[in-house]
Amino acid sequence: MLLIERISPALENVDSSSGALGTAVNHAIDELAMIISTVEVDTESRERWLERLWSAHEADRMPYIESLADHWGELCGRRELASGWADRLMDATRTALNPDPSRHAFFHGTSACLSALYRAERYEEIVDLLDVDAIWTYKRWSAMALVAMGKKSEAIRYSEACRGPWTNDGDVDAVCEEILLSSGLVEEAYRRYGLRADRCGTYLATFRATAKKYPHKPARDVLMDLVRSAPGTEAKWFAAAKDAGLYEEALSLAGSGPCDPRTLTRAARDFAITRADFARAAGMLALHWLVEGYGYEITSDDVWAAYASVMAAANELGIAEETRGEIMQLVAGEPKPCFVANVLARELGG
Repeated sequence: MLLIERISPALENVDSSSGALGTAVNHAIDELAMIISTVEVDTESRERWLERLWSAHEADRMPYIESLADHWGELCGRRELASGWADRLMDATRTALNPDPSRHAFFHGTSACLSALYRAERYEEIVDLLDVDAIWTYKRWSAMALVAMGKKSEAIRYSEACRGPWTNDGDVDAVCEEILLSSGLVEEAYRRYGLRADRCGTYLATFRATAKKYPHKPARDVLMDLVRSAPGTEAKWFAAAKDAGLYEEALSLAGSGPCDPRTLTRAARDFAITRADFARAAGMLALHWLVEGYGYEITSDDVWAAYASVMAAANELGIAEETRGEIMQLVAGEPKPCFVANVLARELGG
């Protein structure tokens, strides 16, 4: 409770232009809301907590704790308490959703009202309230209400109709996917939404999230489907393939287009002993892309790291001289100026 009350005032003057701070706070709010929602407490105490949280939400100027409203029904705990909050917030919410611009006014508690209605199981009221031109952030409550009423097909059609330039397609995909999964339609969920619904900050995280949700599908199938779903990004899936133990596929992806040399070097270093053949190939690809001029702010240390990893794996395989010869051939074709060749000149006898 104290953290939620103090976090926004504490951060309002901190530079958060990268968005990382806001993301961290949102994750914290999700966790804190779950804790507050599930703790056993008498109604009077919970009502006092809700008043404190509401005051903090009203005073949230940046805003940092805006997402707290999405959890309001859960925070209420009991249906009766949630219903009371829904009634309290209803008039302001109706005004905020009024299609007449002259009567429209922003209300920070619109999501809180919808969340409270949902917890109170007043589903039809949610659908009626959102029978206006509103943003997906609000409309998703209507889709959830339709699901709760057993109208899953209608909920999917409704969600699809909400797509537009101001709608987060990934969120729509996630809602529709969950509806199909809850209906036992796993293959349809995967085919229609599974490859888009779990897009994360990295390709590796995306693969892990998708594979976890569909454990019955072979990892290779999931990986290749993800690769095909995003043409032009093949090399970026190298780490995902490696993580899944798909070493041949990983090397094929890394060789299909520019791949980060540092990522390849780390793979070569980590597998130099346990899987030397893969490590050697990954290291050679790292040198290849360095020769081609790829990598961000590359230094001589990066070149030496790639070379050392390749040679460690080559020594493990007993083909050090052969590998050194391949590297000499590789750098011999390097465009001028010969950065990689110059770094390795003494080692290669150049």
